[in-house]
Amino acid sequence: MTGQLTPDILLSAYRAGIFPMAESATHKNIFWVDPKYRGILPLNKFHVSRSLSRAIMKLDYQISINTSFEKVIKMCAERPETWINREIIKNYCLLHQRGHAHCLEVWNKEELIGGIYGVSIGAVFFGESMFSKKSNASKIALAYLVNRLQETGFKLFDTQFLTPHLASLGAIEIPKTKYKILLFKAVEEVANFRASSYSPDVSAIAQRRAQTS
Repeated sequence: MTGQLTPDILLSAYRAGIFPMAESATHKNIFWVDPKYRGILPLNKFHVSRSLSRAIMKLDYQISINTSFEKVIKMCAERPETWINREIIKNYCLLHQRGHAHCLEVWNKEELIGGIYGVSIGAVFFGESMFSKKSNASKIALAYLVNRLQETGFKLFDTQFLTPHLASLGAIEIPKTKYKILLFKAVEEVANFRASSYSPDVSAIAQRRAQTS
């Protein structure tokens, strides 16, 4: 596909269970992905290892949301191979302005050392990409994100693909048919990523273990 993306096209695509990628940062073509098996991270199965728990409890970082969205997505694209091109950056920034794309940032004083961004529709958060400039920074971002999603009403955390890294944190892979059943239900429910009543409990995040139910 070579047609332009728009925020409305993106939202319709996510609701249908597909997402866009580019061949590279400089390639203009966009293609749509509908994996046979989908990666998801059940919010009650997220696992914090002992080493990650120690990193969280050090508190040598600061967490914020939605203060540097464009910077986060551009830093996610700063790698030898990426599917994030200029068209994707532009349109996700527009989605952010409309309140459908969010990021969570990890700072060391004034330095942005880690982050993650994605799209929210209803009670679904579609994770797109994350980056880390310091050890454990992306894992810390993910731990805080999972806590925020669970505490603000989200039901489904879509990771698109299952990687060994995500599997070690509790992510699983499910068939496309099962994923779309979960998706079509959760997009009609209500969650609020920016909920003012939410405040992260650092101790609870650091001590989190996968639940059995």
